[in-house]
Amino acid sequence: MLFSDLPNDIIITVLHNVPVPDLGSLSRTSKLFYHLVNNYGWQIHIRCNPRPSYSLTKAREIWHPRIRLQYDTLSDKSWSSSHFVARPLSHAWPRKQQPALAINNTRLLVAAGNVIYSFAFGTPRASGSPPLHYEGSFSLHEERNGQLDITSMSFVDDEGEGRTLLCGFRNGTLARVVLAKDDASNKLTPHIDTEANLQSHTPDIIESISTSGSLALSLSSRGQARMINIHSTPYTTTSEIDLAMRAWTSYISDESSPYVAFGCSSKTAPLSVYSILQSSLSHTPTAILGRKTNQPMPHSAVYGICRSPFSSPWGSSPQILISGWFDGVVRVHDLRSSSLAEPTSDNSNSGNAASRTPLCPVMSFKDPWSIEPIYSVSSGGGACSHLAAGSARHSVVSFWDIRYPKSGWSVYAPGNDRSPVYSVLLESSRVFGATDSRPFVYDFGPHVSHDTYPQLSHSAGLKLRKSVPGYYVTRYTHVQGSLLNR
Repeated sequence: MLFSDLPNDIIITVLHNVPVPDLGSLSRTSKLFYHLVNNYGWQIHIRCNPRPSYSLTKAREIWHPRIRLQYDTLSDKSWSSSHFVARPLSHAWPRKQQPALAINNTRLLVAAGNVIYSFAFGTPRASGSPPLHYEGSFSLHEERNGQLDITSMSFVDDEGEGRTLLCGFRNGTLARVVLAKDDASNKLTPHIDTEANLQSHTPDIIESISTSGSLALSLSSRGQARMINIHSTPYTTTSEIDLAMRAWTSYISDESSPYVAFGCSSKTAPLSVYSILQSSLSHTPTAILGRKTNQPMPHSAVYGICRSPFSSPWGSSPQILISGWFDGVVRVHDLRSSSLAEPTSDNSNSGNAASRTPLCPVMSFKDPWSIEPIYSVSSGGGACSHLAAGSARHSVVSFWDIRYPKSGWSVYAPGNDRSPVYSVLLESSRVFGATDSRPFVYDFGPHVSHDTYPQLSHSAGLKLRKSVPGYYVTRYTHVQGSLLNR
């Protein structure tokens, strides 16, 4: 019996396990298989191998599935060989900033001081990397006051319009910002709504804003956390807790078993998880995430938190957290794990929730050539199986493929600034980041041209490459990541 004699539904089922090169070969054998592969095979492979990417959303809406899969396959090969184009997205800012990034399907926003710079995602003419156009900049406050600087921001769900932001400021204010584009001038104009019911009674720096579905989470530097319902009009605070420690970052997940995670400076609970129960935060931590050790945990801090990549060995469960620590280690914790660190003298006789035995990491990564803390983390990349970590100095971004955890590589941002990488966003073919001087991008996609990104005039510290439309950056490899708990 020939393979082509099988019923089409059985052949389509078999296509689930056919790799990309074999799908291409199969489509050239007969009209039947050409039809099945083009109508089902490419789509099946895309569905089974997700490559989340905000900046490619518009392009993927018009690309044929075969073109989309070709782009993803070529991007994955570039990730495997660490081949990319490095580009700054703007000239250096007039003064050093502590920038924040926010991204959705329409644009990338970069906040520096009280100014927001907008870059819109375009649609490519063919199968190359979609262009990124500079839309312009706008200030949220006319007066120059450091207390009005934006310290955190995040897009919130607005029924698909992609125009609404939640911004936090140095003075502790929270504001909803709606972006509107003037049809005549084609300029973005912000409409700012500082809702009284969202403001704190004790103004403090808003260190972090994270969103998930209908919920937003704000965290101040003194550890005051507030959960907000962004589907209500006006926004309403549903729960508040006080962590009573110096806080740096937060993460919220409203998927199965909803929870929030906080990164703080602490000896007992630098990374803690609180459950969301009936739209309210639990008042005691559900879990403390730490290291595997039989020694007391030294004073430490967690500066960045994100979820695991969709193609990780543990699956795409939101119960897996990735965090960047003060000791320069990126740790992966599985909230479903029962592996606990050995009790220490500090917590063996205490019933305090913050002193409970911490949960061990299931994997850890470290650049052995760097002693700097990790300021930012993100997941995604090639085959949706990479981690990215921004260091606290020298504008270094480190990468690891979790399928091969014993080796990784690191690269300096364009310009080699002596700066932290304050924020990093990892997509299927692009990495967006920001130092205290400028935003930048590493593009692993095919057919990147000089028109893909905004053209910049000559700038000190930047050297344009002749062979590719990018800039010279320094890259090095390292072997240190391990499956052992650290």
